[in-house]
Amino acid sequence: MLRPEVLRSKKDFTDIYNKGKSLGDRYVVVFHRENHLDYTRTAFLASKKVGKSVQRNKARRLMKESYRELKDFVKPGHDIIIIARNTINQATYRQVKKSLRNALHRGKLLKETKE
Repeated sequence: MLRPEVLRSKKDFTDIYNKGKSLGDRYVVVFHRENHLDYTRTAFLASKKVGKSVQRNKARRLMKESYRELKDFVKPGHDIIIIARNTINQATYRQVKKSLRNALHRGKLLKETKE
């Protein structure tokens, strides 16, 4: 059984790239678009510019773990593609999480919290 919150379709990726919005930060680039569903779908990408397979897999793991901790604060009903920049190789987990949080915040994808 496939998990519904993972983006897979080429059409979805094309729509997000062409009709969505992008936000860049130091370690990640976030593309997003509304999907009119009850949940948020995500994809994590690292191109060959990031490095060989070991570095790309590490970058994806860092982004997935950062997103996992922020997932409860993300508004539902969006498709999000998170792409690693080549600077992610020198980054720590905390730096990636902060970069992802900043990008999601600027895109107004985070729920308002009472602080």
